[in-house]
Amino acid sequence: EGVATRLAALKDAVASDNRFRAAVLQGGDRSYLLDYAGNAMRLAGLAMLQIQDDEGRIVSSGHFRNEYDQLEPDLPRLLAAAGGTALVRARTPEAPFLALARLDSLRLGGRRFTLVGGIGVDSSFLARLTPDSELTIAVTVPPDSATWADPATQVVSTLTRPFVAEGDSARLLAARIVVTHSLASLTALRRGVALSFLVAVVATGAIASLLAAWLSTRISRPLTALAAKTAEVDVDRLDVAFESDRADEIGTLTRLLGAMTERLRAGAARLREAERRLAVGDLARQVNHDIKNGLIPIRNVFRHFAQAAGEGPDRLAAAFRERQPTVESSISYLESLAGNYARLSPQPTGEPCDVNAVVRETVSRLGDTGRAEVRVELADALGPARADPLVVRRILENLIGNALDSLAAGAGRVSVSTRPVDGGASGSGVRITVADTGKGMTKEQLNRAFDDFYTTKPGGTGLGLSIVRRLVLDASGALRVETQPGAGSRFFVDLPGASA
Repeated sequence: EGVATRLAALKDAVASDNRFRAAVLQGGDRSYLLDYAGNAMRLAGLAMLQIQDDEGRIVSSGHFRNEYDQLEPDLPRLLAAAGGTALVRARTPEAPFLALARLDSLRLGGRRFTLVGGIGVDSSFLARLTPDSELTIAVTVPPDSATWADPATQVVSTLTRPFVAEGDSARLLAARIVVTHSLASLTALRRGVALSFLVAVVATGAIASLLAAWLSTRISRPLTALAAKTAEVDVDRLDVAFESDRADEIGTLTRLLGAMTERLRAGAARLREAERRLAVGDLARQVNHDIKNGLIPIRNVFRHFAQAAGEGPDRLAAAFRERQPTVESSISYLESLAGNYARLSPQPTGEPCDVNAVVRETVSRLGDTGRAEVRVELADALGPARADPLVVRRILENLIGNALDSLAAGAGRVSVSTRPVDGGASGSGVRITVADTGKGMTKEQLNRAFDDFYTTKPGGTGLGLSIVRRLVLDASGALRVETQPGAGSRFFVDLPGASA
């Protein structure tokens, strides 16, 4: 909000600056344009500011004065696609830096000019985002894929925000914002408890040794053994037995520790059982969803058989020959699905996948439901993808099914297309696009579309898009969505090539 407010003020200042207007519309006064954005950027408290014309040419740059007159149309376009705000990699004469950028625009003399301004995302900026000194915020942008495995911290939350990757293949990627919490206070507390207990044991032993030598033998040895057992107790090891038939304080303490560890064991068992039930519930919901996808084509075929039976035996036989491949394909799908779930964690086949063949097969089974027309546009000479055909089929079934459900009373159309795409370092890849002319999604709905159990359909499970995202990520692919309320949605699935 702060960047947007500053840009709005700068936009008003630019619109009212007649000298700037004359310089950009009539030419001349180049030195004024060279220094304009830099002066405005410093006055507004921004780390980056550049003004571009309707062709994407930079007319003034505050953070890098020498970028004047360079053509850079991708940055405004990608910022607009990201909703006007995204992380960008800007540069100064000294070094590049990460910035949170915002897009705004104005018109001068019938021409449209864009203002891209931002603030630097550095350690001091991230530190100001949280008042808690034990919380740490870190940002990673592609191609950095750092993971957080520091045992002294715990990940509290992970968010993704748009990141503008410029260069030869300018595009929007996802940056990760990771919030971690330091475990130093908890570690210090555990150390303090252990130290206090040890001090108590040592003090008891010292007092006992002062009373008498025989009391030392009688008391210090049991306390030493008890301390050794206590030191063995850990969250991951609660099988230490505290048993004693003594009637004195040591026996009482031993039995108290035994009761405490027993309660901890019972609590840990309940926690493991709850986690197991949750995992089984999630798996059951996913199995139910996948089996329904396999049964729908079979149900449609038998409805076709029932209609053909009413037209006579010859028509029924012809319908059987026509639809037999669909039934066999669905049964094969269910058998493969059962085999994968029997292994619980199916491994990719590693064989090349003919994406066009999977698209044709899936559309032939789902496109005859009578709900709407499904168009197919397949690229010629499309290379194979490195993905399990069953996984690709499940992705298509979920996306096409959702697209058909989004159409109002069957009005509209759904299209499925394929084309080769540059896979970057992995070589040539395959892009599958599923588009519909349905009701589309709002920004709020899109933000939650891939959450488990979130659905806008009556009777929906809310697992379809969640499963799609997980399958695409497991295949080392990428998933992107373009949607607008009332104008439909487009889902882009990029899979690595078989030669990757």
